[in-house]
Amino acid sequence: MAAFLLAAPAAAQTTVSFPTEDGGLVYADVYGEAERAVVLAHGGQFNKESWKKQAQMLEAAKFRVLALDFRGYGKSKGPGDSDPMDAPLYQDVLAAVRYLRTSGAKSVSVVGASMGGWAAGDASVASQPGEIDRVVFLGSAPGRPANQLKCPSLFIVARNDASGDGPRLPGIREQYEKAPQPKDLIVLEGSAHAQFLFQTDQADRVMREILRFLSAK
Repeated sequence: MAAFLLAAPAAAQTTVSFPTEDGGLVYADVYGEAERAVVLAHGGQFNKESWKKQAQMLEAAKFRVLALDFRGYGKSKGPGDSDPMDAPLYQDVLAAVRYLRTSGAKSVSVVGASMGGWAAGDASVASQPGEIDRVVFLGSAPGRPANQLKCPSLFIVARNDASGDGPRLPGIREQYEKAPQPKDLIVLEGSAHAQFLFQTDQADRVMREILRFLSAK
């Protein structure tokens, strides 16, 4: 599997835009045309381009991939975009999911990192049953109570990942415990946060776990 990940081909991509329910406009890069789709939701220090390598790997595994720019990033805009951390970013994720559904995707999962993770989780809570098939949280958890998630979930976090408020693992584990089954929690060694995991020697394992989870029957 590691060799496969390293040999992922370059992906052709197109840039699209679509509205949100609260009057925003989201721009995103789309890779591939498969019926299984994945939304990639970036962290606060990143943008849609930051997912390019992971998007190529997912496309090689026969997924259609949509990497979005949250409102306040790139050309995306919407209510609260001057302070995205306090904006209703789940609206951007839901808009991306619905764009893929109306574009022919038969299933749509979401991989969210840090800020993008709680947006992905809150999108699952706010979604219609069956709209979002699976959610992956990288160094993150839903902003809303995880017992309200409507789909299977995978939590991946580094053991020593910490913010200015202290270690993230206890809060993530607490939300994981509340999440409905099926669910999984993977605790990696190290301190890399969310998308920064892809800059460590854990990168291949993180992608293998994501692919395993997204591909499970």
